[in-house]
Amino acid sequence: MPRFDLPLAELEAYRPTVSEPRDFDDFWAATLAGSRQAGGEVTVSAASELFSTVHVHDVTFPGFGGEPVKAWLILPAHREGPLPAVVEFIGYGGGRGLPAERLSWAAAGYASFVMDTRGQGSVWGSGGETPDPHGSGPAVPGFLTRGIDSPETYYYRRVFTDAVRAIDAVRGLPEIDAQRVAVCGGSQGGGIALAAAALSDDLVAVMPDVPFLCHFERAIGLTGSDPYQEVVRYLAVHRGAEDQVFETLSYFDGVSFARRATAPALFSVGLLDPVCPPSTVYAAFNAYTGPDKAITVYPFNEHEGGLGHQWQVQAAFLARLLERDAAAEVSA
Repeated sequence: MPRFDLPLAELEAYRPTVSEPRDFDDFWAATLAGSRQAGGEVTVSAASELFSTVHVHDVTFPGFGGEPVKAWLILPAHREGPLPAVVEFIGYGGGRGLPAERLSWAAAGYASFVMDTRGQGSVWGSGGETPDPHGSGPAVPGFLTRGIDSPETYYYRRVFTDAVRAIDAVRGLPEIDAQRVAVCGGSQGGGIALAAAALSDDLVAVMPDVPFLCHFERAIGLTGSDPYQEVVRYLAVHRGAEDQVFETLSYFDGVSFARRATAPALFSVGLLDPVCPPSTVYAAFNAYTGPDKAITVYPFNEHEGGLGHQWQVQAAFLARLLERDAAAEVSA
């Protein structure tokens, strides 16, 4: 993939004007309040006897509108007291998959909570189990244009609400230290993590890896790759709908969420990424207002980014934050 975006020096200074509706905060406050008022129970049951060093639990928690969402809870078998937790969100088209595919955080001593993505899980990986019981108007195959004629009906309103309610559910589990919860995810999961970080209080870290769903107006006009091309194909048929489409997307842009998040953040970017162009990632990173932000740059990688290398950077970043917080508590 040849370099197609801005040079690195320009990326580091890139702070575009990104459209934001005046009622952005009111929209999300009402959405979350309605889903919390809808209630619903968190259920946890043992899920597998295949592992000796971790305990795997099948979780169902109430998401958007109280609708059930699946997740894995994976805990180290040997633990003392409540654990710090990492809530993980999945990339586009994937589901929570199998527990054996998600053992890294538990192996590092954390409680790992892997959220299924409603309606997804049938494009790659080992599947998902959470339906999305909502129809939509005409849409391009995929998820990016479902319900795009209105922010109230847009697909990611439900997904981002699920993510916030996942954090609520994790904080209520007896095995978890509610004051030490971090969020992470790659691609779509990174975009979800940014939204969750903005809409949830007091997270210890947010780690968006090559995040999707950022700076829509640039991405849709810059890359020829899916999923952003779903919107291009939609607009090629629905001529004249672009104002409403971009109005809807403005409620879901990772740049706007980055402006509101307060947790320490670790991003990553691939400078040859044709799926989530580097300038869209930097638009969110440069807008991020939380403390201790950093970005790992992979100059010769596309959308795969750092893969396991980035996980190691994340693990070191999170351990450092927790050690710092623990030291601050002792000195206080």
